[in-house]
Amino acid sequence: MNKNKVIRSQQLRFMVYTLIAFTILFGIFGTIIFGQIKTTLYAKTDTDLNSYKMMIESGGRGTNNGTSPDKDPIADKNGFPPPIKNGRPEFNPRVTPIQWSKEGKIMNIHQIGFNESLFSDLKFDPSTIGVITNIKVHNIFHYRTISIPHPTQTGTYVQLMVNVDSEQNLIDNFKRIIIICSIIFILLSITASFILSRKMMKPIIRSWDKQVEFVENASHELRTPLTIIQNKLELLQTTPEKRIIDTFENIALSLSETRRLSRLTTDLLTLARADSTETQLEKQTIDLDEFIHKVCSPYAEIAELSEKHMWLKLHSKIRLEADPARLHQLLVILLDNALKYTGEHDSIGISTFVKENKVFIEVSDTGIGISEAGLSRIFDRFYREDQARSRESGGSGLGLSIAQWIVDSHHGTIQALHNQPKGIIFRIRLPK
Repeated sequence: MNKNKVIRSQQLRFMVYTLIAFTILFGIFGTIIFGQIKTTLYAKTDTDLNSYKMMIESGGRGTNNGTSPDKDPIADKNGFPPPIKNGRPEFNPRVTPIQWSKEGKIMNIHQIGFNESLFSDLKFDPSTIGVITNIKVHNIFHYRTISIPHPTQTGTYVQLMVNVDSEQNLIDNFKRIIIICSIIFILLSITASFILSRKMMKPIIRSWDKQVEFVENASHELRTPLTIIQNKLELLQTTPEKRIIDTFENIALSLSETRRLSRLTTDLLTLARADSTETQLEKQTIDLDEFIHKVCSPYAEIAELSEKHMWLKLHSKIRLEADPARLHQLLVILLDNALKYTGEHDSIGISTFVKENKVFIEVSDTGIGISEAGLSRIFDRFYREDQARSRESGGSGLGLSIAQWIVDSHHGTIQALHNQPKGIIFRIRLPK
């Protein structure tokens, strides 16, 4: 599989998804804003039309709600209410009423005044009955209109018209602004989507590289003992007449590599379960100092046999919520490393203390230490400072990766520091 091709394809997919998401969000936002602007601009006009409509339907009655009507509610021959009289409401001069006959002709064309020529070619639209709609006159002027049946003349209609050229100009300008902003936003979204897709790909690329490195290292680590075992067994097969004592060295080496292979597969399985979050901690309340003392006791004997000095300074005096099995595994990994990489007369120390409401565990030694470059990679899987020495001591480079996972699963941190004058310190910080 071509890595670059896959990465480019995935990055393009992320970019398209992000661009679509940005576009949809801006589209929804723009639609809502445009709708609110349009509704607000037409609100006063619609109120005027509805007020005029209600006045016509009520026959020109005023503030007395119809209890004291005019002698002639429809004052003129066209059926429109009179102007203000005796405290009765006056109509908005913006509203132009047009009366349509049964034949679809304007009956009050001469009363319209200066708008007479404007509406001379206007045709009645039945779709405006009872509904406020927009129409264009002479394909230039914009009007907001509603039609209602005439209150006294059957078959005729009254159409109320309000010029909304100024409102429409504002809406058109706002629409142009929305379109321009949309184009700018799309261009910015393309740029932002490209940048975000690259950022999103970085952890994927890192995971890809780590996976490839892990598979390569695991294959190499598994292949080496398998090759040794295969060679020794094939050698034994060529000399079936020999006794076991004569081939003891080959058998012992095969068993040693088998044990190493078993440890390696166990470590790989532990890390695989850790990555998949399958492994659950079984926490218990433990006396930390007492627990560490028990774990270190056999290692103190091993150190003494190797002419190394092991000391304990356990001063935390705290009971901790932790998984005893995993904590034991953590200490074994660190102590095993300390014993491997220290020589005669070197010292190994374990200390505990409480500081800043955190519990600290430190495992230090005065061994060969590690380089500055190695210090930053010491917790990487399969990393070993000295490949040959690690192989001779049976190390696979997975122990400290497992140690880091154990600490992380307890919501703590682990770091490696240079010891003075030589050696290394592993400092573990756990929550109380």
